Amino acid sequence: MSSNTQSQGIKVNPSATFITKYAGFLSGGLGACCAVTFSNPFEVVKTRLQLQGELIKNDQIVNRQQNLPQALKLIFQHEGIKGLQRGLGAAYGYQLIMNGTRFGFYDVFKNVIISNFSVTSTAATLVSSIGAGAMSGVLAAFFGSPLFMVKTRLQAFSPHLPVGTQYKYSGVFNGLKEIHKENGVRGWFRGSVPAMVRTGVGSAVQLTSYDYIKKSLIQSGSFEEGFYVHATSSLLCGILVCSAMNPFDVVTTRMYNQPVDAITGKGKLYRSMFNCFASTLKTEGVRGFFKGFTAHYFRIGPHTVLTFIFMERIKVLLLKLQ
Repeated sequence: MSSNTQSQGIKVNPSATFITKYAGFLSGGLGACCAVTFSNPFEVVKTRLQLQGELIKNDQIVNRQQNLPQALKLIFQHEGIKGLQRGLGAAYGYQLIMNGTRFGFYDVFKNVIISNFSVTSTAATLVSSIGAGAMSGVLAAFFGSPLFMVKTRLQAFSPHLPVGTQYKYSGVFNGLKEIHKENGVRGWFRGSVPAMVRTGVGSAVQLTSYDYIKKSLIQSGSFEEGFYVHATSSLLCGILVCSAMNPFDVVTTRMYNQPVDAITGKGKLYRSMFNCFASTLKTEGVRGFFKGFTAHYFRIGPHTVLTFIFMERIKVLLLKLQ
């Protein structure tokens, strides 16, 4: 039998080809879903703290939830575990779409930039990583915008501790249905611009700093490839991500949650992302952009650690299935 005949007799496993091609999408999405199960309570607190005292001067806010521990305690006392895990279904969907797209396209965009611009130096490689992270984040935020909006509104709702505009959705699909009923498909993407900026900034910082910190720790000789370097890199990366993202996160939360005029379809509080920035700065000062910062870090820190850990483990398992 000739070698040509032998090669023709070899069958390629379609599932193995699929796994190889989409390992980044699958591991990124599934890893983030596993992580958000543990980080969602902090996301609920962050959302409510960012909406608390919206467009109200700090000295005029009453019955405020002072900090992360107090907020967690109050939500648990009044709403139980259900309150702490509000919007979890929407969070799963969002993480699957957003992180699957973000992690999946990161390497694609990075390779395109490097190959087309002949990137060779360390500095140029870093710039290409930032660009790839930003582009993949912006694309992911656009696709995930409808679910992020529903998640925000579900998490803000509380019969006992209401903050911001209250939307009584029974779940993810009911939320999507109600938004579409009021404003059509366009309504699903209201607030997507600040969300895209938010995620673009966060992705550029996260994906770039994680790679850089991880390589630096290993090169220092203090760490070897494995759990501890992943966890340490993720925690340090989380500080940078949270600092860069929080102002955009506050604006995104408020744009998504603001009431909408039923006739004009326009927001009643903010005309645009820039108007939201200006209104928040005028009324609440710079501090307004860092509301919920601690809850944001406690959400991002563990979430980043768990996402990368689950992602790397899932990717290994997927490649073993080939």
